[in-house]
Amino acid sequence: MKKYFVVIGVVLLYALVFSSVNAYAEDNKWSRLVEESGRVLDQIQQMPDQNIPENLLRDCSAIAIFPSTISAGFVLGGKYGQGIIMVRDDKSRKWSAPAIFTIAGGSWGLQIGGQATDFVLLIMNRRSVDGILDGQFKLGADASVAGGPVGRAAEASTDIQLKGGILSYSRSRGLFAGVKLEGAVITQHWDGDKELYGKGLSAREILIENKTGMPDSAKELLKVLNKYK
Repeated sequence: MKKYFVVIGVVLLYALVFSSVNAYAEDNKWSRLVEESGRVLDQIQQMPDQNIPENLLRDCSAIAIFPSTISAGFVLGGKYGQGIIMVRDDKSRKWSAPAIFTIAGGSWGLQIGGQATDFVLLIMNRRSVDGILDGQFKLGADASVAGGPVGRAAEASTDIQLKGGILSYSRSRGLFAGVKLEGAVITQHWDGDKELYGKGLSAREILIENKTGMPDSAKELLKVLNKYK
């Protein structure tokens, strides 16, 4: 009888530890960041006549979403945010699991005080994707960046799409529009990826080599992206 209770205790302990590990892998700030990225894209695409043109979402090679990027300063200032990048396979059209990145740089435009801004970047070719994966990547220097068209401007976006390696958008205080982000630096957040997936992985291993599965936190984001195949 005593041995029986010992076995039950071991099984229960194992179950508790296993569930705790799974909960830790998903219930942390990085999984919440992935979830927030999905909400940002979903809300933007529901904005009448101000969303990202569908043809651009269908044609992009990757997407970067940086929710609630912080801007602070008086006329001159800085921006810093954390977000995710997902890459679409050229052949299967399937999206990769998200990798965590940071965006940082000087202020873009005049500003007073602080505010939080959502940024969405459409990475239109694999050359720009490879540049991001090679290390610190500076918008406007390592790849051309242009403010993306919105809503019904899709038909007029052909030149921008062909010439611009990256199309950038921002949403602040309810307003959504294309914006230039020249000078901003995008860098992989190694600790964020390690906490999200429970093991050390490079962005290339996550985005290109598919060495991890899709986290539950990305389900809503994936649902939105799969509308544009």
